[in-house]
Amino acid sequence: MIPAPFDYIAPTTVDEAVAALHEAGEDAKVVAGGQSLMPVLRLRMAAPSVLVDLGRIPELRGIRDDGDALVIGATTTHHDVLHDPLVAEHARLLAEATATVADPQIRHRGTFGGSLVHADPAGDLAAPAVALGASFTVAGPSGRRTLGTDEFFQDYFTTALEPDELLVEVRVPKHTGWAARYEKFHRAAQQWSIVGVAATLEVTGGTVAQARVALTNMAAVPVRARSVEESLVGRPATAETIREAAEHAAEGTSPMTDGNADAEYRSHLARVLTRRAVTTAAGVGSA
Repeated sequence: MIPAPFDYIAPTTVDEAVAALHEAGEDAKVVAGGQSLMPVLRLRMAAPSVLVDLGRIPELRGIRDDGDALVIGATTTHHDVLHDPLVAEHARLLAEATATVADPQIRHRGTFGGSLVHADPAGDLAAPAVALGASFTVAGPSGRRTLGTDEFFQDYFTTALEPDELLVEVRVPKHTGWAARYEKFHRAAQQWSIVGVAATLEVTGGTVAQARVALTNMAAVPVRARSVEESLVGRPATAETIREAAEHAAEGTSPMTDGNADAEYRSHLARVLTRRAVTTAAGVGSA
């Protein structure tokens, strides 16, 4: 199908983009990589009167070291995140998860910020952002504000962004030296996760010093598996410890039932994938 007619604006600064969104109101859409938006436009599931293209704003691209954190521009591509040495060193979990996103063609066009703003509960990058304690810098007519993951992700395909705001960058605290693993279950290669688990651990002298685990597609928004974390911290990184901790993975979640899986099966997957992710990250043998 062919999209409905729309006006096209390609600003070169964040301020210009915000002004265009503010003027258009709720009848505008933002496009970065376009990998989620273009199919929706073609099917006329959305018919904005204005399309604001962020691809010509240099400020929104790139990854930089900012002391205790990495700062990732919203329109940085998945490919650049995956292959960036700073991400590999300080936020390995992001690289692990990004490697599972679709295929190389999509990763060359799709953007880190676009995936997060899309807020698909089956998307693979929100749970790692939650596990790593990321924060989001948002620009709007009144200036800039910073949101934590608990504020940013609100519901299915819904974030805290107002219609005239845009995501500028994501700040990811460094987890240098932490082990990490992203495990997902999907029905076919390159498809969205039925369930995913993002796990990152600091293991010292064979003991789990710190652990952060978050789940994909186990609720309307990504959720921390806090009971798993509490069961791991301070205990030996052994297969038995991990197996016991993983049994708590589905606690506090609200998985959906749909054509891919029912809630009970998703809960089972959360436990299995958590065991696999933590076991692989900790390097303690077969998962």
